[in-house]
Amino acid sequence: MSRIQTLFQQKHKRVLNVYCTAGYPELNSTLPVMESLQANRADLIELGMPYSDPLADGPVIQQSSAIALENGMTIARLFEQLEGFRDRITVPVILMGYMNPVLQYGFERFCADAARVGVDGLILPDLPEYEFETEYGAIIRKYGLDFIFLVTPETAEQRVKKLDKLSSGFLYAVSSSSTTGSNKQMNSVQDYLQRLESYQLKNPVLVGFGIKDRESFDAACAHANGAIIGTAYIKALEGAKDVGTATKEFLSTIV
Repeated sequence: MSRIQTLFQQKHKRVLNVYCTAGYPELNSTLPVMESLQANRADLIELGMPYSDPLADGPVIQQSSAIALENGMTIARLFEQLEGFRDRITVPVILMGYMNPVLQYGFERFCADAARVGVDGLILPDLPEYEFETEYGAIIRKYGLDFIFLVTPETAEQRVKKLDKLSSGFLYAVSSSSTTGSNKQMNSVQDYLQRLESYQLKNPVLVGFGIKDRESFDAACAHANGAIIGTAYIKALEGAKDVGTATKEFLSTIV
């Protein structure tokens, strides 16, 4: 059983997944940020691999990626930073990013290195279902990594169930067909979340996009197993003198 599956077995509701960008705000901020998240009750860490053209991300996360790239962050450097991180970090860690840099690094090499350092799963929004089934899924499974697909309010029931079947760890329910950081009111997506709940899916469901405070976190958790916060946390780190203090202050307003 993976760390992610163990987490959901132990905690069924109000699971908090927090997104951070590797190499932001400083190149060597990656581990201090992760440690601060764990210390302040994040259940899961979604570590973004910066990319110049992040199609699912809004302006705040795009800017954090641009700064991280300027700082010198690469996939190779990220794996160097993650060497031995399991000595300090016990919560599940997911790498989130895009196929272009992963393919440049080498897909199997990437999965092997991720598993070797102790990463638990992957989110690659631009990896299509067909390519996952025919080529990449077997490599991901070979290295014991969970893979999380995304669904939206427009995803048909049959496709939701197919993507749930292909996913392991959890299913990522995008709250609206937009980019991260949208101002979508969570109350307006309750019908969608109730619909997902009625499908009796194999995986737990975490809601992302637009979760920014306790109110939106509570609304997301009403019909899902938890939620994902990204943009609001990146904003909290912007200009912070100390990532530990900024993380503690921000998460105290959520959980």
